[in-house]
Amino acid sequence: MARKIESLVFHADYEKIISIVEQDSKVLDLGCGTGELLFRLIRNKNVKGRGVEIDQANILKCIGKGLSVFQGNIDEGLKEYQDKSYDYVILNQTLQVTHKPQFVLKEMLRVGRKAIVSFPNFAYWKIRAQLFFHGTMPKTETLPFEWYETPNIKLVTIKDFRKFCKDNKIKILQEIFIGDNEKTLRSVCLANILSSEGLFVITDSCATD
Repeated sequence: MARKIESLVFHADYEKIISIVEQDSKVLDLGCGTGELLFRLIRNKNVKGRGVEIDQANILKCIGKGLSVFQGNIDEGLKEYQDKSYDYVILNQTLQVTHKPQFVLKEMLRVGRKAIVSFPNFAYWKIRAQLFFHGTMPKTETLPFEWYETPNIKLVTIKDFRKFCKDNKIKILQEIFIGDNEKTLRSVCLANILSSEGLFVITDSCATD
């Protein structure tokens, strides 16, 4: 998995993810960075949490927070983890830096009863406007990098992700759209253009709660 530049990468609203995760759950946080989300989940929801991170400096920061974190490349899979051994597997602002997103998502749904996935929405109107009016690769809060230094290699839109779930028989349990006007974003048909970020809770189509 490509290394994330932690100081620049924008994260989903932690509070939205925390509100989704049930009390006392088992949580696996993939690409957990410095461990801030995992730390908050343990503190606020009493989860039994573990992180997976590739960057050694971030791992040391996680250990400094008292977190259980293992070094690993999620593009190589989660073979160390048994089927349905976690209530939630989280991939927060990391999907777009993976080399094998389809494989990573499949592994998440194997290991977790539910998966929480967030990503910057490349169909966001500000991105479209920059491409149209300036003809240059866009930079936004969710995509803050110059084209020559970006870790993002698999850009995706909300519409793309919905289609991916349908094609791969993945059930969408919940969608949260993050943008400038969240009241407007309650309209699903406007989400693909007005959302800077998409957050999905997914599970196997054959899974039961």
